[in-house]
Amino acid sequence: MDVVVQQRIVIVEDEQAIADAVALRLRGEGFSVSWAPDGPSGVELCQLHRPHLVILDLMLPGLDGLEVCRRIQANERTPVLMLTARDDEADMLVGFGVGADDYLTKPFSPRELVARVRAILRRAETGQSPTGHPQPERLCVLDVVIERATRTVTSGGEPVHLTPMEFDLMVCLAARSGAVLSREALLTEVWGYDGDFGARTIDSHVRSIRRKLGDDIIRTVHSVGYASGGESA
Repeated sequence: MDVVVQQRIVIVEDEQAIADAVALRLRGEGFSVSWAPDGPSGVELCQLHRPHLVILDLMLPGLDGLEVCRRIQANERTPVLMLTARDDEADMLVGFGVGADDYLTKPFSPRELVARVRAILRRAETGQSPTGHPQPERLCVLDVVIERATRTVTSGGEPVHLTPMEFDLMVCLAARSGAVLSREALLTEVWGYDGDFGARTIDSHVRSIRRKLGDDIIRTVHSVGYASGGESA
């Protein structure tokens, strides 16, 4: 008889009421949940339990969420969903830069939280975008070369680091030869979201990619969505 292993989630959140509500909902969804009230104990708990996903508040006593994220990502890749009380674009970009997979701004609905948790875990399990469309191993946009097998990116021959979600978003756009994809389509294909939330997640990742690869790498088609800046090869 097969043994079903519960997926482990660590919540690092100093507001106990929020932590309790999130833990209750996730346990009801079948997850094993542990809680830490500050940055240092959050790092220790992640080292102890090696969770499948960490829900991490940005503002924490002891160590802030960004430093906690850096430390838990130091030795192995751990999916991270960051929480913040501020709807600040700069916070999002820095969070993605240290390895966060996604962002939620307080207050959030339990339904949206669960949807994002499941989407991140699906992606972590499969190692690819949820749709799994066949794609060339090498994609080229302008002077940017994307190697899917090694998950590496070069711009003008120089290596550029993209976070896992930035890489998957860039692959999704580059593989469509400049076709325009709506935010809803990108959320479905890259994140696996089944809902009408998350548009700011797309916009934040696009801004971060442009900072690293240049403004022309992704085109904005107003009122529609985004497209790669050139042809795939």
